[in-house]
Amino acid sequence: MADALFSTLQRFQGAAPWGSVLDAGTGDHSLRWLLSCNPRRLDAITGDEARQRSMTARFAPELRPQDRLIAGNWTDPLLLHGEVYDQVLADYLLGAIDGFAPYFQDRLFARLRPHVGQRLYVVGLAPYPEPGDDPGGQLIWEIARLRDAAILLAGHRCYREYPLDWCIRHLESSGFRVEEALAMPIVYRERFINGQLDVVLSKLPLLADPGLAAALRAHVAELRQRALDRCARTGGISFGEDYVIAAKPV
Repeated sequence: MADALFSTLQRFQGAAPWGSVLDAGTGDHSLRWLLSCNPRRLDAITGDEARQRSMTARFAPELRPQDRLIAGNWTDPLLLHGEVYDQVLADYLLGAIDGFAPYFQDRLFARLRPHVGQRLYVVGLAPYPEPGDDPGGQLIWEIARLRDAAILLAGHRCYREYPLDWCIRHLESSGFRVEEALAMPIVYRERFINGQLDVVLSKLPLLADPGLAAALRAHVAELRQRALDRCARTGGISFGEDYVIAAKPV
């Protein structure tokens, strides 16, 4: 799905050069894609210092002298103070930021506004709709609930997603004009299933009750098998939407 989203952003960008780029909430996928766009320079922000170190090591062969991987938090008013970029990408940043800066989502776009010279691109996940009688949707809900339960039991914070219309309202009230907005249906496959359930397993050593951890580990194995079986039968589980937005500062 990331390729379809990034292809849409490339279509929004058109033939215009990327110039200087800020990846405001970086990850492996967004960083690799932006480097392939050959920007004049690229700065990428992560709120996790350990992730900054590991990504710097992994991307060392691809990063150029003018590129920077920076550990920082958007609640810090001095982060990138005075820096302006032609294009800024907020790739799933809105949902993820609750893990690093709780209750800051309504201020995120205003915080990014001084750094946007030409365009802000936003990629987000719409909150899941009720699955109703959809067996595939019920499986995705079950995976998401189990993931979030394990995160909370480990004493960590879950992501919090917001819908497209919420983003448009807050972009417009933060000094942007929305030029394009597109919702795209999601098809979940093995990578998602394994990735989300592996998050659960990574939290189990932090649980105080070893009996509960063992029960959850067994449940992960059973749910993984059910979800992978359905994915193999259907070619993927269609449920929910991502969205992409292109906005210009005004």
